[in-house]
Amino acid sequence: MKNLSILFISALISMPVSAQAPDEADAWFEHAFGQQTSDEGGHGGDIAVPELFAPEGYEYVNTLTDSLPYRKGKSNIILVGAPGEVRAMQPFSWSNESVKRYADVANLYASHFGPDVRVYCMPIPLASAYYAPSAASQITRPQHDAIKKMFTYLDDDVTGVDVYPILGEHAAEPIYSRTDHHWAPLGAYYAASQLAAAAGVPFLTLDNYDEHVVPDYVGTMYRFSGDVSVKNSPEDFVYYTPRGVEYKTTYITYGTRGLNVTSESEPKEGKFFLPFKGVSTYCTFMGGDSKVTKVETDAGVPRRLLILKDSFGNAIPGYLFASFEQIHVVDCRYFTKNLTDYVHDNGITDIVFCNNLGHATVERTTSTLAKYLNQ
Repeated sequence: MKNLSILFISALISMPVSAQAPDEADAWFEHAFGQQTSDEGGHGGDIAVPELFAPEGYEYVNTLTDSLPYRKGKSNIILVGAPGEVRAMQPFSWSNESVKRYADVANLYASHFGPDVRVYCMPIPLASAYYAPSAASQITRPQHDAIKKMFTYLDDDVTGVDVYPILGEHAAEPIYSRTDHHWAPLGAYYAASQLAAAAGVPFLTLDNYDEHVVPDYVGTMYRFSGDVSVKNSPEDFVYYTPRGVEYKTTYITYGTRGLNVTSESEPKEGKFFLPFKGVSTYCTFMGGDSKVTKVETDAGVPRRLLILKDSFGNAIPGYLFASFEQIHVVDCRYFTKNLTDYVHDNGITDIVFCNNLGHATVERTTSTLAKYLNQ
């Protein structure tokens, strides 16, 4: 086992955008089972480097849903909760090989780019990590065990950012959507705070944001589970936009057929927050996955972050506009350029691997990320 120096870290715009197909790029799940600034003044709260939430030997205890009966939908989707409040979750399984692959690709990047680029490994737990009853343990495995095992494979020059504890500490809050396979924007906020802490950059607390509520939201889990109780349990989708922060968002947008890129646009300025409605509401962040995003900020922090992500990572950049002078977002399924050249040409100083555990442990994810360095 390698020596480790790992940090166990733990409104709506009036004309909504038309709904797209519901995050079809998240094929891992189905196969396996702009710019908006406020002129209403400056920061309303604190901006500082946050503290790490890293209690030694942290153990999450599910006091919220553990005693509830559960049933299985299609693809072993776990369903719990009373009518009108149903929560649907995908199960999770892992092996030593699968978590080592993800650690290995982070190690590869750190070795490839050398000491001038900081590399972080920040896998994101699925909702079942916190809300699956213990009675469902035969169909879903403990996710913190997977993260901790993954981190044992990281080299010393990769920082493991363990967001499991801070999300567990806030599990009673709406940090995951009940009706969608994604987390909620509030969960991404807590995770982003831990990334900022690991990177040693300033971070805006939530009182520096305007809250936007999209009512009657039913996400992808109705279709995935095939259970009408999910459809009958709408929720609020709540997202946050930074106040008193100036930024510019530029996109290269890909045309796709399945997971294949068929066309590529020229860089074009747009909005980061694009209020969607219906099942595609999570596409509020950057409009979805099939693009490369560059955000230039007035943070005054001479650091440039590259986020390598799946759709879970879409909700994170908006919390880091005061933390990095530039944020670049690349999806682990869509990228046509040579990433080595991209990092050097854009002066990237920090790279974070930011996939949900279901995606992180799929071989296609890690092989594609490795391929980006030399394609």
